Amino acid sequence: MATVEERVKAVTARVLKLDPDEIKPEDSFTADLGAESVQSIELVAMFEEEFGIEMEEDAALSVETVGKAAEFIAQVCKEQGVVTDVS
Repeated sequence: MATVEERVKAVTARVLKLDPDEIKPEDSFTADLGAESVQSIELVAMFEEEFGIEMEEDAALSVETVGKAAEFIAQVCKEQGVVTDVS
């Protein structure tokens, strides 16, 4: 199974129509990847669907980079009892 970060990159690439290999953890969703506000909301919804979690929208939208999103999502998964790393 892919890591949380790999899954975040895959969802981001799908929503923003980018090459996942070009997305870096330090990339800002808006400044570097060009996400607009509507796309940011779509990203939150897609991350929830991908990981089977529910995120507080304002907190999720305040996350600025791909790496921080992976950390945030991993924490939410842990809090909600969702297993993310299955070997």
